[in-house]
Amino acid sequence: MAKSATKSNAAPKRTAAPQPAISARAKRVAPKRAATTAAAAARKAPALKSKDVTQFFTASHLNEKDFKRDGLRPYAKYRDLGIAKASGGLARAHVIRLTPPCTDEVRKRHTHAVELQLIYVLKGWIRNEFEGHGEQLMREGTCWLQPPNIQHTVLDYSDDCEMLEIIVPAKFDTVEV
Repeated sequence: MAKSATKSNAAPKRTAAPQPAISARAKRVAPKRAATTAAAAARKAPALKSKDVTQFFTASHLNEKDFKRDGLRPYAKYRDLGIAKASGGLARAHVIRLTPPCTDEVRKRHTHAVELQLIYVLKGWIRNEFEGHGEQLMREGTCWLQPPNIQHTVLDYSDDCEMLEIIVPAKFDTVEV
């Protein structure tokens, strides 16, 4: 039989560098080793201190009467969600309704001595300024994390601004700067 002498436009085949042989045992052990390493890393990661507090189940259902002016800020109404009590003080969660208009009292630069502060805009919008991050417009559906003690200022908000705020620990200090 005669060999065909056709040329191909295809790139020449490259051969891979020889790979070391992997034993069947190594294939079985590798996933276990990775899992063990991940578990060790998780043990070394700092965990929130529970202070040996007993937590219990709670649920908070919407009731307009639950919005009160006895929260952290006099220019807002708060609906406490019962998390501080249920978590033995480990965390706080509340819905905040900012009261219009946004005044100079609201615009004071401040920090919060917290371990975690997470905010989610439920309705409307809020415009803030954060140390090192400039002005930020947070609209309905926006979620942000404020690192501990970051300096920030509320600049303005819509008349219908409503936010969910989750804070660790439940009790914390706000410091004007």
